[in-house]
Amino acid sequence: MKRLVLAIAIILGWSPVVWGAAAPATLTTLQAVHALSNAEASHALPVAFEATVTYAPGRESLLFVQDSDLAIFVLDSAITKLVPGDRVLVQGTTQASFHPIVVSQSVTLIRHGALPAPVPVTFDQLLHGRFDCMLVSVRGVVRTADPQINGTVRLTYLQLLVDGGFVNATVDNSNESALNGLLDAEVQVTGIAGGIFDGKMQQTGVLLHVPSLANVQVLKRADTTPQSLPITPMGKIMSGYHVQDQSQRVRVHGTITYYEPGRAVVLQDGSKSMWVTTLARNPMQIGDLADATGFPDVNNGALVLTHGEIEDSHLQAPITPQSATWHQLALWSANKPEGHLYDLVSIEGEVVMEVREAAHDEYVLSANGLMFSAIFQHQNGGAAVQLPPMKTVPVGSRIRVTGICMINDTNPFYTTKEASFDIMLRSFDDVEVVAQPSLLNIRNLIILVCGLLLVVFAVLARGWTLERKVRRKTTALAQIEQRRSRILEDINGSRPLAEILEEIADLASFKLHGAYCWCQVADGALLGKRPPDPAVLRIVQHEITARSGPPHGVFFAACDPLSKPSALETETLSKSAGLATLATETRRLYSNLRHRSEFDLLTDIHNRFSLGKHLEILIEDARRNASIFGLIYVDLDKFKEVNDLYGHHTGDLYLKMVAQRLKQQLRSHDLLARLGGDEFAVLLPMVSSRARVEEIALRLEHCFSEPFILDGQTLQGAASFGIALYPEDSDTGDGLLNAADAAMYVVKNSRKQAANRTPGRA
Repeated sequence: MKRLVLAIAIILGWSPVVWGAAAPATLTTLQAVHALSNAEASHALPVAFEATVTYAPGRESLLFVQDSDLAIFVLDSAITKLVPGDRVLVQGTTQASFHPIVVSQSVTLIRHGALPAPVPVTFDQLLHGRFDCMLVSVRGVVRTADPQINGTVRLTYLQLLVDGGFVNATVDNSNESALNGLLDAEVQVTGIAGGIFDGKMQQTGVLLHVPSLANVQVLKRADTTPQSLPITPMGKIMSGYHVQDQSQRVRVHGTITYYEPGRAVVLQDGSKSMWVTTLARNPMQIGDLADATGFPDVNNGALVLTHGEIEDSHLQAPITPQSATWHQLALWSANKPEGHLYDLVSIEGEVVMEVREAAHDEYVLSANGLMFSAIFQHQNGGAAVQLPPMKTVPVGSRIRVTGICMINDTNPFYTTKEASFDIMLRSFDDVEVVAQPSLLNIRNLIILVCGLLLVVFAVLARGWTLERKVRRKTTALAQIEQRRSRILEDINGSRPLAEILEEIADLASFKLHGAYCWCQVADGALLGKRPPDPAVLRIVQHEITARSGPPHGVFFAACDPLSKPSALETETLSKSAGLATLATETRRLYSNLRHRSEFDLLTDIHNRFSLGKHLEILIEDARRNASIFGLIYVDLDKFKEVNDLYGHHTGDLYLKMVAQRLKQQLRSHDLLARLGGDEFAVLLPMVSSRARVEEIALRLEHCFSEPFILDGQTLQGAASFGIALYPEDSDTGDGLLNAADAAMYVVKNSRKQAANRTPGRA
């Protein structure tokens, strides 16, 4: 029967249909597919073979199958509903990847069966890809165990320390309670062997796909929990540092395309390029063939060589820079080897800005509205020595820059995206001007307009000068009134008080023919233009009075010491001080009204209106960043009895002290609000789980452990708490409040029922 199904599939699905040429033979075994090279697999050869499903999460087209000691990844776009152990017929075509993979056209269930036995493997075996896509088991110590959310899917991310390095594992169906005790425990994890890759499809790490936490077997729990560890002073944490590195030195060969003495060398060999960190400062020639030895490492998701030693052959084999567009350089894909990280490239752009700094020179460029930077590092590392002259390129010029492409985000796994990048220049010769700025630009137009205005001004200068003498006083009065009107508008608007006071001082200076004028705000800033040496001038001052209380400050003017006091000085300072009084008290009134609109008058914490605004902002941020936050609803128990027994004054004192205690238990970024009466709410913007919200709620509940002493009365307070989590309980503000309120009433009713069941109570 099995052979019949396979034969029918081959006849119906893979018969030759190309006129004049035979179709490639269908590969009918996993061994035949596995034997292909990537070059052969790229021809989309037809396949139809049987295998056993080892991992089928039902998302992201992921499917791994295995037959005997061979396994392969199947890109199943239909996301066939399968379970591990199913025997299936896979029909599709081959595709090149890290190893050849299969793109399925159909995956047909033959029967249900058993999983193959997992193979115990070491870190070196995983890193060399010997057991890629196979069901394996790994023993190690858990370094991290974190729940994560990938869209709507809950996962657990584990990092295991094994002999040789770190193994990462993603576990389906996260259960936070099951993670307790995993940290620092010795475990055996069973899952599908895979890898982590950079944008050039180079392996940078090891990854296990684990179906569930049941595949994580605890062999030995940690002696202590993280919470029981003693506190280590921050300056002494290195006392717990210990590394045993057995990495072997490796040797690579290529052409030097970039050299920064004392920091790094970049070697390129064909489509491959590598960043080599080195302390070498000896002369090296760009374009020379060289060997580099060092230790393999991963920096921000990209392969690098560290502690490098470079041997320059002094034989020239220059690399021709690859011409590229912004999108080609920014594209960073983990599925196709399209990345240009560390490659020698050239790209054109329009100069937007030039920046010279102590450590480097930077050209900010625009390629069709998309920005990037070309950077030339100073070889002296920014030391206080004479810098070489920067190659000046007029803004607006179109230039072609050549250098090393540096991707600023090189850690994409199973994603394709565009990342920001910089071009590292080797010398200013890497900057080539393609086209000068157009003559039709804003700067030249301004020069032209200014020239025309100068001509007009020269023609009309004499008549305008005579007319100006006649109208000078009228114009000055009009300007004073206009500026005063603008100040009054600013007082009634939202302009900062300091700017308004400086504008008043500037108006006073204008009225006093350019005299220095400034104001000293009481217990505050000095604003305006103060003379460098006031002692040699005649100082006039006027107090900035207040409608009630002490003055707001003093207004000053510095006049010619040889001149006599005049009515203009007194009038100007008096009116300026009056405007300053109006501005100051208007701002204080506005601040007071705004505070009253957003804060509870009794407890001086946020009110319901303010809570609603912050809740809307938190929801927008959470939607944008795919994050969560918590809400705690607090209702004081038997508050009416406090008012009835002790009076409303004592009740108000009780509310104030409750708010004070609650606020002391919160973090600086948490928000406490009074909803009205005896109801409060707490917004928790930075939480990682419901358990964290519950922990904070328990801390708030402990606020009521100590009695409240109010006007000689001792009260034993209590409150009921309800929590809600965005977006798990609701994705709207009202929904979260209702959910937390409902949870609070469940707690309150549970307490009442427990109290009623207590012996001795009705």
